[in-house]
Amino acid sequence: MARSGSGASPCDLDKEFAPQIAQLLAAPSLQSAQEYYEELIQSKKHDGIRVNYKGDHGKGVCANKDFAEGDLILKDQILVGAQHSLNKIDCVVCSYCFRFIGSVEFQIGHRLYFQSIASSIGCSSERHCHGSDVGSSTCSSGVTKEKSTTLPEEVIESLITGDVSLPFSDHFPLPEIIACQGCEEERYCSQSCADSDWESYHSLLCAGPNTEPPRRSALHKFVEHANETNDIFLVAAKAITFTMLRYKKLKRQNDFQNKSAESNFSLLMEAWKPLSMGFKKRWWDYVALPEDVDASDEDSFRQEIRDLAFTSLQLLKDAIFDAECAPLFSLEVYGHIIGMFELNNLDLVVASPVEDYFIHLDDLPDDKKEEAEKATAPLLDALDDDYAVPCDGTAFFPLQSCMNHSCCPNAKAFKRDEDNDGHAVIIALGPISKDEEITISYIDEELPYEERQAELADYGFTCTCSKCQEEKPN
Repeated sequence: MARSGSGASPCDLDKEFAPQIAQLLAAPSLQSAQEYYEELIQSKKHDGIRVNYKGDHGKGVCANKDFAEGDLILKDQILVGAQHSLNKIDCVVCSYCFRFIGSVEFQIGHRLYFQSIASSIGCSSERHCHGSDVGSSTCSSGVTKEKSTTLPEEVIESLITGDVSLPFSDHFPLPEIIACQGCEEERYCSQSCADSDWESYHSLLCAGPNTEPPRRSALHKFVEHANETNDIFLVAAKAITFTMLRYKKLKRQNDFQNKSAESNFSLLMEAWKPLSMGFKKRWWDYVALPEDVDASDEDSFRQEIRDLAFTSLQLLKDAIFDAECAPLFSLEVYGHIIGMFELNNLDLVVASPVEDYFIHLDDLPDDKKEEAEKATAPLLDALDDDYAVPCDGTAFFPLQSCMNHSCCPNAKAFKRDEDNDGHAVIIALGPISKDEEITISYIDEELPYEERQAELADYGFTCTCSKCQEEKPN
């Protein structure tokens, strides 16, 4: 098991608000949790499941009805999530629901534009990664290869501006792009998503011209640090702003403008409730030790990432600190939020319509395929393997996170053709009877027993499923 970074916290708020922090990080009462999940399931109309409590073993999800193989069990909406920073080079998606936006032509042109910039400066860098090397536990792709084909600038520009239409691209329509009216950096598939993102997260993180210069500068520094170190800090920031904005909304609804600090904290606890349900440990205690870090250096590694988190927190505090929400800006809470994503996240993945487009062309009758490839073959050559890059990121899903692991699961995360946004989609792998627990695999269940147990140790438990019982050495 991972060991903690040593020494007292460098964050003064940890000591000043120790009692409030303890309440925020305490496991919710059984009654509170049951009421929350019952209300959530009812509001989302997920009548086929329920969340059960298993004593010392925490939560679990059980079937409320029989499921057949291939049945949809759950489409779980993201509570807090973000696209990986470097993935934004390849995929332009809605910042709220993560649908691809614009057009197939725009997506291809955008990707080729950044590819041409990298080629012009001789850059061959890692892409599609979860943050950087420090404290990062996952990475979804390797190193960008040099491209054999470079297209003229006017061709790329015509794709981005929509001056050219590719054959059969009308089979893959995408929503028009709606930019944030503040910063224009966040983009959406609809005004509804733009409004929802503003109300839930972005109004505190927007660094547009209308934002006060000191705050705008501080936000830029925070984002730059996250992009250079680990973009999980961006997700943690959204978790904090989500709670702060819920708190402000509750305060308005309850007319708590001049109430006591105790009353305000009770509202903060209520605003925090959705995130309180996630299993949490401090990030620097539980993040997996990288393969290139020797076990003898573990303590210094964990101290390093605690210091990294503190630097990130200070930058975020400079940008959006609110005294009424001060406990949220403690290092203890920040570390637990990041740890929650490490321990509970289901990767945010949305398949690219560009991949679907080229697959469609490849399946055309020979005469139509030959004609289409006159226009598209140079694009595919230039894109090379990058034509298939999906949107990927990190997210917390409130119901999926309650599903327990098994190395012989009866369900899995699987996107169907119609699933074109960031929802977690859980499908039955075989028949599931009413009242049976629904399990998924947190890891590659085809790995040998010892490797599975080693990977699951990072989640803080030893698997005792039937497969592990059978394969466990005597």
